[in-house]
Parts: sequence; C-alpha cells; structure tokens
Amino acid sequence: MPKKAPPLSDVNAIPFAHSSESEFARLLAFYGVRWQYEPTTFPLELDDEGRITEAFTPDFYLPDQDLYIELTTKEQRLMTAKHRKIRKAQALHPDLKIRLLSRKDYLALARKFGWRNDTTDNPPE
Repeated sequence: MPKKAPPLSDVNAIPFAHSSESEFARLLAFYGVRWQYEPTTFPLELDDEGRITEAFTPDFYLPDQDLYIELTTKEQRLMTAKHRKIRKAQALHPDLKIRLLSRKDYLALARKFGWRNDTTDNPPE
C-alpha cells in the first residue's frame, strides 16, 4: 500500500530536492492549484521477506485533478529510468494518473503562464 504524507503544503515550509520543484510549487500556488509535495511512495518491488527494494515517489500530487506530477530537469538517461518506474507503478495501480514533465515541458508551461520570458528568469516570490 502506498505511504501517504501530510495534507496540502506551504511552498516556504518545504525543503525541495531541486529548485525547479520549488518554482513549480510557486506556479501552482500562484494559480490556486492545490498540491502536495512527495505525498505518496509507491512500492514497485519487494524482496522475499516483503521489504521494499524499489519504490517511486512522484514529486507532486494535485488532489483536485487526482494527478501525480514528476518533474525532471535531468539528462535523457534519467528520464528513461523515470519512465520505466512510472510504467511499473501504473501496471501495479491501473487507475494511477502520473505525468512526467521534462525541463522543456516545464519551461514551456512556465512561459505560457508568464512566469518566464527566458530560461533564466525566476517566478515572483
């Protein structure tokens, strides 16, 4: 069973793993989108004694959309590994909705909503 985390998050109270996650959370908060940061861990593989040997924790959960978001600003080889984990999680949980946003997707979204004019601008605090 997935591990659940606390309810909705405050951007300034979260120690995000990457600055892009903090920026994405600010974008969501600015537009009034309810979100949780890393609220659920999905076990993907267990050993013979039932201990988790592989798991996947998506970056964000949007409860109103029942959608998980995984951001990646890393290189292609890491995206391949994340795609594999997402496929595995969806095979184990067929109703699970997860979207992987690449750096390119994320920057396009940020620009579309006026958060970035180029790749170096930061969103308002």
